[in-house]
Amino acid sequence: MMRSRLRAILTLAAPTALVSILQVAAQLFETWLAARQGTAALAGWAVVLPFALLMQMMSAGAMGGGVVSAIARALGAGRREEASALVLHAALIALAAAAIFALPLALAPRAVLGWVGGAEAAAAAAPYAAWLFGAGALPAWFANTLASVLRGAGRHALAARVLVLAWAGYPPLAWALAEPAGMGLAGIGAAFAAVFWVAAAAMGLVVLRGGAGFRPVLRVAPSRVMFRRILSVGLVACVLAAIANMTTIMVTAQLAAQGPAVVAAYGISARLEFIMIPLAFGIGSALTALVGRAVGGGDWAEARRLAWTGGGLAFLLAGAVGLVVTAFPLPFARAFTADAEVAAIAARALRVIGPAYGCFGLGMAMYFACQGAGRMGWPVAAALSRFAVAVGGGALLAGPYGLEGQFLGVALGITAYGLVTAASVRPAVWR
Repeated sequence: MMRSRLRAILTLAAPTALVSILQVAAQLFETWLAARQGTAALAGWAVVLPFALLMQMMSAGAMGGGVVSAIARALGAGRREEASALVLHAALIALAAAAIFALPLALAPRAVLGWVGGAEAAAAAAPYAAWLFGAGALPAWFANTLASVLRGAGRHALAARVLVLAWAGYPPLAWALAEPAGMGLAGIGAAFAAVFWVAAAAMGLVVLRGGAGFRPVLRVAPSRVMFRRILSVGLVACVLAAIANMTTIMVTAQLAAQGPAVVAAYGISARLEFIMIPLAFGIGSALTALVGRAVGGGDWAEARRLAWTGGGLAFLLAGAVGLVVTAFPLPFARAFTADAEVAAIAARALRVIGPAYGCFGLGMAMYFACQGAGRMGWPVAAALSRFAVAVGGGALLAGPYGLEGQFLGVALGITAYGLVTAASVRPAVWR
């Protein structure tokens, strides 16, 4: 039975992990391309980056997880008509969420981004943000939402085919618009919008033709119950994504007094977490669908077994990567900077934080399993505990131990996140 569960998880995880790896590669290329446009453009790109990442996290993993969970539970309970009606409700949520990003960041980018990075960076970022969010927020939300409909039905490979083409086509188009076409940084935003309009159209065609195993019902009155099916998981998950980003922002703010080299070094160490997200998201998206099916069918014991199988796999894989980086921190740091001082500080951070990433993999996998089960209370507690330990604990430890104390706070926060989330997957909570 353990082998069959592992096979089921890996079968669904592989396509999504491939998409996420391509996304990471595309965004690393985007960093290089933005740097080629000059220092001002790079600063503008950096100011927009947290908002762009948050949009991707929310549309694919957070609210997307709510869609996967709702569809999977409906199908697991044999309620195919409910699954068909949920597609319209998911699309309406995507429309509203896209507007939340597009309206402030496309219509008033200088005001919003100026508050974050100052007037000069905001001026360089404004045309880029107008394209990225004004033209790209809606198709990005629709493409990721419809991909979540397919994943909820267990069609991970079908969803991945469209998204693989989008992320593979994005780098060359971004380069063509930024440099030969002369659009500069704005061309990167225009390329993102273009590839996701194509992805959203293709994904919509697949879903409308029954690619999820059912045809969506679009002529149905919006229902509060149906919205609650998605939002009870997705809205909480969006809050958790915001807390995760805020943890990194607050730790960065605490380190700012130590100078730009320390801030840059911590940013490099934080990239390790970003690089591990594809691994965790691949396994986690499979768990959301499989656990949701089991819960929909009333088999809570199987749901817990699936969660622990996937969580253990994520712990081992993420832990192995973390240990390798801990053993060789300087080569990893030098892959992102040629500044010797920054690389040395980043290596210090990685030696302390690296061993904790097994718990990051465990926590991420269990978080996605909790989405499938519709049990989000403990993941909220886990995210808050990580924030408190990393920010508050890091500040206390920095007093006697300096930078290593702050980095230890980050490591302990990650560990707390993984252990608290995993502690929820037990009969007293999952029943």
